[in-house]
Amino acid sequence: MISKREIAYETDGKRMLGLLAWDDARTGPRPGILVAHTYAGRNAFVESRIEELAALGYAAFALDLYGEGKVAGAPAEAEALLRPFLEDRALIERGMLSALATLAALPEVDDDRLAAEGFCFGGLCVLDLARVSDDLRGVVSFHGLLRPPAGVPNRPMKSRVLVLHGERDPLIEAEEISALTAEFETRDTDWIFMRLGRAAHAFTNPAAAEPERGVVYEPRTDRLTRAWAQTYYAELFSDRR
Repeated sequence: MISKREIAYETDGKRMLGLLAWDDARTGPRPGILVAHTYAGRNAFVESRIEELAALGYAAFALDLYGEGKVAGAPAEAEALLRPFLEDRALIERGMLSALATLAALPEVDDDRLAAEGFCFGGLCVLDLARVSDDLRGVVSFHGLLRPPAGVPNRPMKSRVLVLHGERDPLIEAEEISALTAEFETRDTDWIFMRLGRAAHAFTNPAAAEPERGVVYEPRTDRLTRAWAQTYYAELFSDRR
């Protein structure tokens, strides 16, 4: 049976409300996966994803970057919540590190087997986390924003990286893809960048239905990328190096 509990933690003195999901039919600590939300906040989409990961045997933690579990009611509100994080990427770094530390400390979690994934804005967040944390085995970005932050030390990236990118995503410039893959090479990263033909932005989200903005759910791509992520996690946590 999938169990869930809300977990309060702090970032910069602000109260955050994350949500943990795990299968209580399994015993002992299990691998932990941090799940970073879209610009809408920790909503039902993210909750369904952590339930899915819990059923696969993971302890999945939907983090909160906005505080008090805030969920935007409309795109304009979501954009207002997002804007400070894009203007100051250090906010993302601190928010992600505090969420990861919270996940690692939970009794359901094996803190030697940690990963993170994110969707849209969350995809950007997990890439930023991989840049600064040595505690992750890997991250997965689903239709994530890709622009790198300025001023990050060019240190090796110990986390493995899987980027799942829709070729019809209008939010991503070709130059951003080139810059990101060049950064991976400079950092000696173990990386995979998958370019998915016909897929637009938000291809995993059944609520995405704005073709005029290039925001479209694509069921087949959704199924495939979730399956690929599952295979990727199995490899990450297998202890094969």
